[in-house]
Amino acid sequence: MTTRLDVASELLIAARNAHVRRDWRAAYEAFARAAEDTSLSVDDLDAMASAAWRLGRGKESLRVAERVFTQLARTDPPTAAMKAVDVALAWLTRGDVNIGRGWMNRARRLLDGEPVGTTHGYLAYLDAVVAVMNRDTALIGPRVTTLRELCAQVDSPALAALCHVAEGLEAMLDGRMAEAYGLIDEAMLPVLADEVPLEWAGDIYCIVLHHCHRLADLPRMRAWTQSMERWCNEFAGSATYGGVCDVHRLQVQAATEDFRLLESRLVTASHALEEVNSWAAGEGYYQLGEVRRRRGDAEGAFAAFGRARLLGVDPQPGEALLRCRVGDGDTAWTDLRVALAGLNQLDRMWLLRGAVEVALARGDVDEAESHCEELESGAAAFGTPGFRAWAAHARGAVLVRRGQPERALDVLEHALLEYRTQQCRYEIAQVYEWRALAHHALGDDETAAADTATAENIYTQLCVEPVEPCGPSAPGGLTKREIDILRRIAGGATNKQVAEQICISEKTVGRHLANIYAKLGVSSRTAALAWAHDNNLL
Repeated sequence: MTTRLDVASELLIAARNAHVRRDWRAAYEAFARAAEDTSLSVDDLDAMASAAWRLGRGKESLRVAERVFTQLARTDPPTAAMKAVDVALAWLTRGDVNIGRGWMNRARRLLDGEPVGTTHGYLAYLDAVVAVMNRDTALIGPRVTTLRELCAQVDSPALAALCHVAEGLEAMLDGRMAEAYGLIDEAMLPVLADEVPLEWAGDIYCIVLHHCHRLADLPRMRAWTQSMERWCNEFAGSATYGGVCDVHRLQVQAATEDFRLLESRLVTASHALEEVNSWAAGEGYYQLGEVRRRRGDAEGAFAAFGRARLLGVDPQPGEALLRCRVGDGDTAWTDLRVALAGLNQLDRMWLLRGAVEVALARGDVDEAESHCEELESGAAAFGTPGFRAWAAHARGAVLVRRGQPERALDVLEHALLEYRTQQCRYEIAQVYEWRALAHHALGDDETAAADTATAENIYTQLCVEPVEPCGPSAPGGLTKREIDILRRIAGGATNKQVAEQICISEKTVGRHLANIYAKLGVSSRTAALAWAHDNNLL
């Protein structure tokens, strides 16, 4: 007669086999069912925790992992120390630095007096990562040095890879980009050879892709995203790392893809990661805010930026650009000034791009010039394709506002070249808008019209709302999208037809019309069209 213990034994065998072949769902479900009728060994609990993590069940994974630690601490302190380090990595990945550091201290206490081994190296790596996360430039160098010295005493491909990553991050922050990329490329070799434990390999990918994004290096980010996809398919087979890969893939696709499709994918990927990788989830919500901002959904964009902030990702400069777009330039400027305070040169680069745009929107060309110069200095120091494009883009815009259209066209041509290399279509459209203004200032209205048409065609293909370069707004304070909607309605289109023509929802068309009525001080479609006719907008 088969007993419940017999069934549990069979389930444990099935769970262990599934874990070996990396069928995480089958492994987790079998372990969970077996645990209902029998006590799991430490090894089985550990396997169950790792399976839960890879399925995206972060809270359950940590709960079980902490049980493993408790049992090991009583019987095998050195192994318990490594488990504490693993749990610390999980908490840091979730975005809770304080709890992560608490687990690191537990590991440190258990290692006190033990001979140097791999666990010391993993702990030293986390020390370096925490210094990077906290932007503590005074600690990064000494901690990387400590890690390097430990790795010299321990023969471990995994630790060598982690050490190269930490050294690469230090070099990046110092602006030694060739050295940084060389170290990171070398760090990936043990990962690709499956010589690094999965969670730590996943962390390497996450850090590398995050910093490629910080550096606005889309070509390299594309390459490493494809590499992570292959790694996920071949080794990880994990919803957790697959989700991180999704977010980074969508960040890359934001340069070229239809924003309607990106929006729904970003919602799904970001939500799925909240429990296991808050940093990647926050980056996903920030990108969602940018997509919605560019599509003209201010309410949805503010909500996404707010979610990014809750997950530890600063929503600037996107949120400030959104405030500027809805007419709150002063708050936008204040937010950017606060965000810029105390940041290192690398982190300032992302905000400087927005600072130039907001300053121009407020008519403060001198302030825009100051930020543009700093952006150019950073682009020269880091030399990444994105930073070079941003600097040329900003300089061209400032020159247009300075009344130097010929010089502006030369610089904007360089920005176009950089953006084309990276396939940044939205930014290409923005540059064409500035070119149109420069050509118009030179009296070349035909070329200006062609540039404007090119920009509008790109916006239509991306399904985003056309944006006007920073500066004086149209009569009545209407945006280009609002003028476009008025013209289509004047041509006899219904709200539904307008929505289909410009790739937005019917609800969004209604919201635009409400904004138009409020700006013009009218209460009907007929009155709005009459105003537009009187002001030569049709």
